[in-house]
Amino acid sequence: MKYCSTRGGVHGWDFRDVLFSGYAPDGGMFMPETIPTLTPEALRCWSGLSYPKLVVEVASIFIPSQLIPREDLNVLVHSALSGFAVPDVIRIVQLKDGLSILELFHGDTLAFKDLAMTCTVRFLNYFLQREKRRATVLVGTSGDTGGSAIQSAKGLCGVDVVVVYPRGRITPVQEKQMITCLEDNIHVFAADGSSDDIDQPLRHLFADQELVNSYGLMSLNSVNWSRILIQLAHFIYAYLQLSGMVQDEAHQPLPELEVVVPTGGAGNIAAGFIVKKMGLPLKLVAMVNANDIVHRTVTSGDFTMARNVTQTLAPAIDIQDPYNMERVFWLLLERDSAAVKNIMEEFQQLHHYTLLENQHKLLSHTLSSGTVNDEGILATTRRCWEENQYVLCPHTAVAVWHHYHCPHDPAVKRCYLATASPAKFQATLRRAGLNFDLPDAIEALDKLPSRFQNLERTSDWCKDWEQRLRMTIQSVSSARINRVAFYR
Repeated sequence: MKYCSTRGGVHGWDFRDVLFSGYAPDGGMFMPETIPTLTPEALRCWSGLSYPKLVVEVASIFIPSQLIPREDLNVLVHSALSGFAVPDVIRIVQLKDGLSILELFHGDTLAFKDLAMTCTVRFLNYFLQREKRRATVLVGTSGDTGGSAIQSAKGLCGVDVVVVYPRGRITPVQEKQMITCLEDNIHVFAADGSSDDIDQPLRHLFADQELVNSYGLMSLNSVNWSRILIQLAHFIYAYLQLSGMVQDEAHQPLPELEVVVPTGGAGNIAAGFIVKKMGLPLKLVAMVNANDIVHRTVTSGDFTMARNVTQTLAPAIDIQDPYNMERVFWLLLERDSAAVKNIMEEFQQLHHYTLLENQHKLLSHTLSSGTVNDEGILATTRRCWEENQYVLCPHTAVAVWHHYHCPHDPAVKRCYLATASPAKFQATLRRAGLNFDLPDAIEALDKLPSRFQNLERTSDWCKDWEQRLRMTIQSVSSARINRVAFYR
């Protein structure tokens, strides 16, 4: 299995190369050069597997055994997923009127990011130890990614993590999960801007190949292919559990499953597209909040950023630059890297692109979408509680709104992705008139000391932030060398 850039400038990279990269050198995103097919026979063989075992099977398709032997891969995945709060790591809850919710939030930071992040960090550490190397991870976060990266990598002697989050645009719990980590290898910045603002200096830093190569700079956002790879597994798991596929009827056509996804950076939607390309008959629905660029792109072909990112009750999807749509376009356009390069470069330069008629037709026939405002989030949260005594996080409510407002064929099963625990969104629950008991680990955050640095909004903020982060990357690398020399 080899990897290429969606923009055509890079081919033939292996998994290890891609793992240690952010964006590809040509500005694109890494994808497998070929998308393997899952046969009905393979799916039936997998139908009884636990989630960790399924992750191993999926990962082994994309990670050759020459890079990570199967035995090592099995140990890494099971170790990464051993600390989750439910026995099978993720859980399906079936509620009234066919409302099936796939809970993906039972890791340390109570968000779905923990699933892929813990595995990705294990893969990273595996190669670093084997090669006696070190790396610097640079992460921009809209709320959950930063905390998950910190929790997964804290204390690792070969890795420094630099996280940037948008001050005032995430919940207190999300913020405290980041700023209360005082490990020497964790460096947190609070920026006066949006998640999309943060992405601009990060793109510049990853485009500097001298910086990337000199300091082992890499990303753990869903830019990183390994994150997307692990997320394939929960779509396949949902299909095996909910589609109604009959294990002993080999000649029956595979039934369809509709999966509804709360969408921001579009990493989960990209993973769902890949699984669909692998042969699973999925109907994908991307649900967004007031930051509706994905919805506008699907419904009218208008791939245009709004002037500003709107702050909503679902902050992790307050995004106007859904960067993983580049992977979606690449899949839709049958790996036409020239077309993808044209789309993305125009979009990044002008913050606007209108899909060509054939491009829009392909997208709208493959993906459905919807948009939900804050009142819709609150109303959905209340209704789900009243009918099921089940509490939704606001992002999950964005998805579940679709259940209450979009009738569907009862012969087609539906699944809604629950991407975070409601425990992280107490203020929103209070606005909905609901209570949710905080886990002890969340309550304890209030008593912990904190540490972070500010990135102020200046007249030339993008350049200033880039320089501050560049200096941090250089200084933590030097400090790490000194620490290693001291410990020796």
